[in-house]
Amino acid sequence: MISTAHTVLSACIVSIGASALALCVLVPISRPAGLLDYPDDRKRHAFATPLVGGLAIFLGLIAGWIWLGRMERFGNAVLATACVLVALGALDDRYNLRVSVRVIVQIAAVLLVIGTTGAYVHSLGVLAGHDLTLGWLGIPFTVFAVIGLINAFNLMDGIDGLAGCLALVSTGSIAVLGSSRIFTPRNVIVLLLAAALYPYLLSNLGLLGRKAKVFLGDAGSVVLGYVIAWALIALSQSSPRRISPGLVLWCVGLPVMDTFAVMFRRMKRGVSPFTPDRTHIHHLLMNAGLGPRRTLVYLVAFAVALPCVGAVIHAELGPIANLIAFVVVLFLWGLYTSHLEHKQAGKQEATTSASSAPYMPIPEIHPKTETLVPFVQDERSKRRRNASH
Repeated sequence: MISTAHTVLSACIVSIGASALALCVLVPISRPAGLLDYPDDRKRHAFATPLVGGLAIFLGLIAGWIWLGRMERFGNAVLATACVLVALGALDDRYNLRVSVRVIVQIAAVLLVIGTTGAYVHSLGVLAGHDLTLGWLGIPFTVFAVIGLINAFNLMDGIDGLAGCLALVSTGSIAVLGSSRIFTPRNVIVLLLAAALYPYLLSNLGLLGRKAKVFLGDAGSVVLGYVIAWALIALSQSSPRRISPGLVLWCVGLPVMDTFAVMFRRMKRGVSPFTPDRTHIHHLLMNAGLGPRRTLVYLVAFAVALPCVGAVIHAELGPIANLIAFVVVLFLWGLYTSHLEHKQAGKQEATTSASSAPYMPIPEIHPKTETLVPFVQDERSKRRRNASH
C-alpha cells in the first residue's frame, strides 16, 4: 500500500515533469538517431516527425515509479519487461523489424511476468452463479490478451492524439471503476501512465507549436497497451477484486472493437489480418468528410461512453446482460464500419473507372446541316467533308 494521496500526487507531478524533460532531450537527437517518421502514400502528415513520444512517456512513468520508492514485485516485473519492449519498439521504429521478432519478444515478456509474479487471467468472473475459471488455459489466454491490446493501441495510432486520448480514457475508467480508498502499486501505475501522457499529447496535438510535434511510435503503443493490459489483469484477478472482469473490455472498448472489426474485414478480403491499410474507423470517418479534430472528438466521446454504459448495465442487469451487451455493441460496430468501408470502396471504384475510361471527344455539329459528324472517319471522308466547306 501507498501511504497518502499526497505521495501519489507528487509522483504524478514527477511523471509529468520527467516526460516533458525527456521530450526536450529526445526531439533534438531524433534525426541523428534515425527516429523520424516520413510521409508516404499511407502516412499523410506534412513533414518528417520525431518518433520519440513513447520513449518520453515511458521515462516519465519510470521516474514517477522511482519517486514512490515502493519496490513491489508485480510493478517492478511489468516495468522491467516493458523496458525491453519499449527498446524493441524503438528499434522497430528505426529498422522496421519483422513481426515475428516482435511477437516472440512480447510472448517472452508476458511469460516472464507470469512466472515471476503468478499474475494471469485465471477467471473470467462469476456468471449465473458459477466462477468461470480457466485453469492452465489462463496462461495462453493472458499472452493473447496482452499482445492483442498492444496491437490494438498500435492500430489506433492513426491521427494526432487518438491513441493517447484513448489511453487516458482507459486509465480514467480503471481509476473510477476500480476505485478504492487504498492506493496500491497496481492502481497507481495507471495514474502515473496517465500523468506521463500529458506532455506528449500537448506536443502531438500541436499545442506547443508545429516544430515541437512528435509521434507516439511503436515504442509508445507498446507501453500504453502493455501497462494498461497488466493493470486490468492485476485489478480484475486480485483477491478481493478491485474491478469486475465483466467491465475489463468496456475500459478498452474502442481499440478492441476496431481491431476485431478491421482484422475480420481483412480476412474476409483474403489478406493477412496484419496487412496495413487505411480502413480503421478514423480513416473511414475522415474519408466520409470529417476533419481530423472532429474525428478525434467523436471517437473519444464514444470511447468515454462505452465504460459508462457497461458500468450501468453491469450494476443494474448483472454480468450476463453485460456480456450480451458488449457482444451486441461489437456486432453493430462491425456492421457500421463494414457499411462505411463498402460505401467508400464503391465510390473509389466508380471514380477510378471514370478516370481510366478512354477519352471521347465532344461530337462536332456540321455547320450547314446541323447533323452530328461521326467520331471515327477514314481519311477520304475527312477530305471530302473539308472540301465541301
